[in-house]
Amino acid sequence: MFDIDKWQEIFSSLSKNKLRTGLTAFSVAWGIFMLIILLGSGNGLKTGVQDKFTDNSINSIRIYPGQTSIPFEGQKLGKYIRFTNQDFENIKKTFPEIDYISAQLRSRTGLVSYKNKSTALNAEGIHPAMQYIEFQKIEGGRFINQIDLREARKVAAIGSNGAAELFGEESPIGKYVNFGNTPFKIIGVFKDKPGGKGNGDIFIPISTAQRLKGINRVDRIMIASKNLSEEENELFIAALEKNIANRHHFSAEDERAIRVRSTFETFSMIMSVLNIIELFIIVVGACTIAAGVVGVGNIMLIVVKERTKEIGIRKALGATPFSIVTMILQESILVTSIAGFIGLAGGVFLLEVVAPLIPDSDFFVNPSVDATVALSATFTLIFAGALAGFFPAYKAAKINPVVALRDE
Repeated sequence: MFDIDKWQEIFSSLSKNKLRTGLTAFSVAWGIFMLIILLGSGNGLKTGVQDKFTDNSINSIRIYPGQTSIPFEGQKLGKYIRFTNQDFENIKKTFPEIDYISAQLRSRTGLVSYKNKSTALNAEGIHPAMQYIEFQKIEGGRFINQIDLREARKVAAIGSNGAAELFGEESPIGKYVNFGNTPFKIIGVFKDKPGGKGNGDIFIPISTAQRLKGINRVDRIMIASKNLSEEENELFIAALEKNIANRHHFSAEDERAIRVRSTFETFSMIMSVLNIIELFIIVVGACTIAAGVVGVGNIMLIVVKERTKEIGIRKALGATPFSIVTMILQESILVTSIAGFIGLAGGVFLLEVVAPLIPDSDFFVNPSVDATVALSATFTLIFAGALAGFFPAYKAAKINPVVALRDE
């Protein structure tokens, strides 16, 4: 196996056929390179989608009031459903599986001003739990709390983009902004994860928003539950819909009376699609590698054909079939190994060095490949290359020396 003379012969054979060896090595290297890039891109897509969903709780539910479309217990068709604080409190007390719950009262996007600067922000009245439902990251100060809510304080947490437009480099904490002729004290600055939609918002206590409008209404109710399975989530939604239907006297089968949107279901569906894409990427990469391995096998057949007379002489001089097989296998493994690791290094280099320079998009973040997967693919390629070289080697070992010496 480590015979110096044999290795010299192998390197001599490869150097005499530089173009053929180079093309064979390129096909193998390209196969493993493309597999690494495809796997890394697939992981980047998957990570991007996961990060996009973790801007909001993966297992979160949003409930919107609608309009009835099915007659029920004498109620007229087309009745508008309105949520109030009582709905919020009822849901909060009825369902202990809820981890976080917040109602939301939306105001129209309006100008928020500070000194001589102003910008259009979307003011929303919320409960403190909104911070955890939408994973708001506090960059300075604090978020809305229960005391703010109970006392209906005129305080606000502002998104980082809005804060930058209004205050520039100045700290907004403790400053007052005007919204709808009402002054609000900035108590905190928050920032969503990449792709978040909250940077153009300004949050105020929902009690304050309701008092300013003189209403007891909420526009939607948001819920997050961390430990529900998909089946438990479906049962929870069904019970939630039934509870609201009973309170507002409409059919629980009426899909237009309320709209329930669960990110859990959407997340599960998208991840299923991504898993299919990942499987497709693996199949395509495997086919690319297989093409390179087939190329190695064809080249080794040519090598055996060209060296038929040489092999016949070796056998006539006493060379064993095993020595013939190992000589050809070593040549196959050498080419496949070097080319495979070159492809691996190229793919990893592109992912680790070049990919971080590409700005992250909402659905494509940090393309990478697991080291175990990359090395496993490379060693599988080497094994396949050895297998591809075995059959020509086995054919060479069976050559009759007399027939081989007659070969032209």
